[in-house]
Formats: sequence, structure tokens, C-alpha cells
Amino acid sequence: MTAQRKMESAIRVHRSGPLALLQDLGRFGVRHLGVTQGGPADLYSWAWANYLAGNPWGSASLEITFGGLQLVAERDLDIAIAGADLGATLDGQPVPLWQRITWKEGQKLAFASPVSGLRAYLSVRGGFAAEPVMGSVATVGREQLGGFDGWGSKLADGDRLAIYTPDGKPAEGMSEAPDDVRMDFRESPVLELLPGAQIGEFTGRSLYDAFNTWWRVDDRADRMGVRLLGPKLQCRIGSLISEGINLGGVQVPPDGQPIALLNDRQTIGGYPRLGALSPLSASRLAQCLPGQEVRLRACGSGPVLEHYRCFLAGFRP
Repeated sequence: MTAQRKMESAIRVHRSGPLALLQDLGRFGVRHLGVTQGGPADLYSWAWANYLAGNPWGSASLEITFGGLQLVAERDLDIAIAGADLGATLDGQPVPLWQRITWKEGQKLAFASPVSGLRAYLSVRGGFAAEPVMGSVATVGREQLGGFDGWGSKLADGDRLAIYTPDGKPAEGMSEAPDDVRMDFRESPVLELLPGAQIGEFTGRSLYDAFNTWWRVDDRADRMGVRLLGPKLQCRIGSLISEGINLGGVQVPPDGQPIALLNDRQTIGGYPRLGALSPLSASRLAQCLPGQEVRLRACGSGPVLEHYRCFLAGFRP
């Protein structure tokens, strides 16, 4: 029988900001019930934040979008912040990203606004603690699932956040990420796309445009999906019988502007699809600010799977 993990209140929310959500790996095995996945929009940065904090794979972190969040430590904590540069400071002093640091009791950790990227991940050694709902604490506001209260709520001023008490042993693994794994979110990314079943139904001109255009990220972007603006893509299929939608699926609605679907996507859809972004490309897209340009590159499943397996091997036991 597994011993009950001890929990303790460790952080007070001084100012909640626009959007800070608790996210573990997400919910799986429930899409047949119409329940979406949730989890970190940027799996890459989430994984590094947890690893640097000394947490096991799957631990819950705070996903902080746009910034504006202010937190006060109620005890000394070992933390790591990875992902977007949101101008984080401790008592007014810049916080180093992509490494483990100590957050002293009484210090205020504040996030300003995006400098590079959109979402930062705050991991605390021991991991944030909450009661799982359908096997996960991942927050999905639309479905009112997960989070610290179990109802998918955003953080609010005055909330107190609990963590699992660390075991007292020194944290394992590296405490600072190498320079070559730290993402520069100011760059315009090339996103890997695995062609899907309907790709042959798009016109030749549309296929040329799809993979030879710098698409612009629309301001209509959230955890459900990101709309890309560019030339109008035309498909011989107007609509389909609704089918399951995977992470990164790129739908093309009648207006011809692709929509890449992310973690809080609907579970089924009837628009034709170009294919699906690789998991790491979906993560990279989730860090793009409105107006940023991206490009699609068609890839085979072999190289994409190998890349993803190598990524996972660095974090999972």
C-alpha cells in the first residue's frame, strides 16, 4: 500500500493575473466520454521546469500565460521556471530562467509581461498538490475540471496553494539546463506536420501554399487552438462525418484559414485536416504571440517518432 504523501500550504496568491492554471500531464482514456486532454500547452518547457525542480515525470506545475501573476512564499522553496520570459522577478530582482533557485519565505515572485514567448511554467520541488479529477489535476476551464479546487477555476487573489512536502533528500538531476535546450521564442519556427488522410483532397495550389507560406498567428488563439492567417486553402471536401481529433490536428474550415488544435480542443470535429503537428511542434506553436510568423513542413512519422522518443527518454524513468 502506497504511503499518503504529505501536503502543506506553501504559496499565497497576491495577484492572480489574467490566466494561471495548474497542469499535470493531462487526462487520458476519457475522450470517448467527450472529455478533453488538458495538460501543459508547451510540454517541452513544462517537462524541463519539473526536471530542474527535481520532480518526477507528470508532476503538476503552474502554467502562467501573459504574466501579471504575483505570488508570496510561505516557506523556503526550491523552484524552477522554464518556457517564456515573462519578466519574472523576486522582490524586484530578475529571476534566472531554466535553472533551479531558492525562493525564500516572504519573498514576492512576480511575472510582468511577455518578453519572449507566451507561457511560463513554475515548478516547485515536491510538486503542486490538488485532488485529481478523472485521474488528473489538469485544469480545463470549459469543462470545469481540475485545478486546485477540482472545478477548473483560475487562480484568484488570496488563494493559498499547497505542495507535496519534499522527502528531504537532495534533488537529483541537473539544476541548470544547457544553453542548447533553452528555446528562443522570438524566432519564427518551422513546425513539423504529419500529412493526414484528407490531404489529397486539397487543391495543388493549396498544398503549395500550405507548405511554402509564412503563416501569421491570429489573435484568436487560446488553449483550444491557434488560427493561422494566410492564403485561402481550398479542399474538395466541404465537411466530414465528425471524427476524433488528436493534439496538433490542423483543421481547415470553409474560410480556408487553418486552425491548429491544442490541449483543450473539442474531442471530435468535421472539418477536413491537412494532418497533425508533432507534439513538440504543437508545444512550440503554443508559445507564439499574435502576429508571429510560422511555417509548416511536411514530415514522415519515422523521424517525428524518433525525435519525440528521444525527448521523452531524457525525462521519464
